[in-house]
Amino acid sequence: MADEPHPQVQAVLQMIDDQPVPPTYAVSVAEARDQLEAMAAMRGDAEDVATVEDFEIGGPDGALPVRLYQPDADGPHPVLVYLHGGGFVIGSLETHDALCRSLANAAECAVLSVDYRLAPEHPFPAAVEDAYAAVEWIAEHGEHVGVDTDRIAVGGDSAGANLSAAVTLMTQDRDGPDLAHQALIYPAVNSPDVGPEFESYEENAEGYFLETESMQWFVERYVQDEIHLRNEYFAPLLADDLSGVPPASIVTAEFDPLRDEGYAYADRLDDEGVAVSSHHYDDMIHGFATMIGVVDAAEDAVEALAADLQESF
Repeated sequence: MADEPHPQVQAVLQMIDDQPVPPTYAVSVAEARDQLEAMAAMRGDAEDVATVEDFEIGGPDGALPVRLYQPDADGPHPVLVYLHGGGFVIGSLETHDALCRSLANAAECAVLSVDYRLAPEHPFPAAVEDAYAAVEWIAEHGEHVGVDTDRIAVGGDSAGANLSAAVTLMTQDRDGPDLAHQALIYPAVNSPDVGPEFESYEENAEGYFLETESMQWFVERYVQDEIHLRNEYFAPLLADDLSGVPPASIVTAEFDPLRDEGYAYADRLDDEGVAVSSHHYDDMIHGFATMIGVVDAAEDAVEALAADLQESF
């Protein structure tokens, strides 16, 4: 256990502190979105991939924008449906472009990044339904875009990891596509109001990029009807049975409010006979995996996830 974040992370945190802007929970939704976009634009150059194509698929409520990355390898490729983080409120195809490119290259798989609907304009379960629709679409139509529909995985970071875990439950409940793997990067899988209490929320409450108060801000905008706080599609850790979900990779970071629920979800999966590969980063913070070209551990996490994906594919 590290006493403090890695020097590369400390430099990022200092840069954030030096910006004369309030924290996420103290600004409007539009400003919070702009802040994340600006931070993503400050990162280094993203990796080249063979092809990148933006298009729209049919979603539950109209057109659903997606971006398909293809690696420079012989196809048809297995595919990772990727769901970006951002508390269900912020984030976009652009904020996670570098990570998706790196995953496509490292795992030698296609990556379908999904621009799912965001709260508060579209509260729960809109994002979950969009995520599931993207998985269904790639299973039904993936051969037309050069992917192997027999090898589909789902993954994401933070809120996107929540959506990924929820999709694995939905595919069981709806007799949906078979999934080979779930890649969960610092997953948000607990219901803060009705689930277990975790020490990491207090230990890492502020000062490490994602703050506990911001988590509350996100949930308040995403879950607008309290009845959903006990819904396992919102909080997969509440699910009665996880035994039928695909093998999982779970990435956790020491200085992250979500650390302990990542541990708890890994334990639940393992207890119920699901193969789990855990990757913990002692001196990292929430969000580190998207800091490609800035924090070396981001590349390490990508390589670890890529190895797991290739094994499952």
